[in-house]
Amino acid sequence: MDDIIQRAPLAYENKKFLHSPDARILRILSEYAEPLARFRRERIQDTVVFFGSARFASRSDAESALQLLEKPGSLAAASSDEQEKVQRARAALEMARYYEEARAIAFRLTQWAMKIPSKRRRFVVTTGGGPGIMEAANRGAREAGGKTIGLNINLPYEQVPNPYISPELNLEFHYFFMRKLWFAYLAKALIVFPGGFGTCDELFEILTLAQTEKLAKKILVVMYGSQYWKSVLNLQAMVDAGTISAKDVNLFKMVDSVDEAFEVLREGLTRYHLNPQQSERSPEIAKTRP
Repeated sequence: MDDIIQRAPLAYENKKFLHSPDARILRILSEYAEPLARFRRERIQDTVVFFGSARFASRSDAESALQLLEKPGSLAAASSDEQEKVQRARAALEMARYYEEARAIAFRLTQWAMKIPSKRRRFVVTTGGGPGIMEAANRGAREAGGKTIGLNINLPYEQVPNPYISPELNLEFHYFFMRKLWFAYLAKALIVFPGGFGTCDELFEILTLAQTEKLAKKILVVMYGSQYWKSVLNLQAMVDAGTISAKDVNLFKMVDSVDEAFEVLREGLTRYHLNPQQSERSPEIAKTRP
């Protein structure tokens, strides 16, 4: 008598298959469909994305770290390595202003957005879900009583979601390009704080979409901290060399204070997305929307 053959698992319940190269397309589609379902369920209409360094600490954390290194009498006998740590801690305290300013902008933006008459949630603060500027923006939005989104990425070295993300809007991605899609897809504005390679990558991706008119909406790009960005990016050199047009430097605006950033965002979001009949035609990304 032949052995009885057990039922095979359903394809969508077969974990071995789902984690195989043959199922990559299904994993990619999942990173589109599952966030889409969450955003619909939570009535998210659009977002404002905060980018910036993951390395900036809050002022209180930076002050505590420096105080530990500057105990009375400790500096006199400090080694060169210890003195270097103190210098880094002092620099971290100086850069903590960006954490606090991102937090304040997210707070004010969320308070304002929550007062907009709408059946759906408007201009929800969104970040990459990690520490630093990401934590600061999620924190400010949460302190204002609003929903806030974290689009985290699964990395070989763990990036733990910060505790200020709304739990129902805490998403984890494997594919960078799907994460980037969700940064751009719902965004009506982008505010970019000082950061490193990742921040520059995300900034230039959005600027490229705007430059090439691949956006289905007007997206405001605000660069926070003109001294930092002007020292890092010499865009006038691109204009002079003819690699970008002179008008391309108008795709973004630089600001240097919480008040200025908030007013630029509020005025632009109102003009282009709350009173669109008053605005000029703008370049746009993806014609369909959730």
